[in-house]
Amino acid sequence: MGSQSQGTQQLLQAEKRAAEKVSQACKRKNRRLKQAIEAAQAEIEEYCLQREKEFKIKEAAALGSHGSCSTEVEKETQEKMTILQTYFRQNRDEVLDNLLAFVCDIQPEIHENYHING
Repeated sequence: MGSQSQGTQQLLQAEKRAAEKVSQACKRKNRRLKQAIEAAQAEIEEYCLQREKEFKIKEAAALGSHGSCSTEVEKETQEKMTILQTYFRQNRDEVLDNLLAFVCDIQPEIHENYHING
């Protein structure tokens, strides 16, 4: 009986050591998993920063060309405005005279659809 008790004790000790080894293995696994997650996060952040930098460069290039287009359009608009103002000054008196002539030159007429009863 003593050997059975001793065998049981050895089995219990072996089971306890196995449980400790499993526990340590789980802790190591969790630690490695945590390190892998941290490394992946760092890599993701680095990638995002790189892509953001590339985007800013492309955006600046696009806006730079857009800015020059905008100045060209502004310049053309100013030129056209100057031309239109010149035409306005040249033709203002003539247009006003024609307009006043049309408004003031009234010639009363009977409308063609008007019928006198009787």
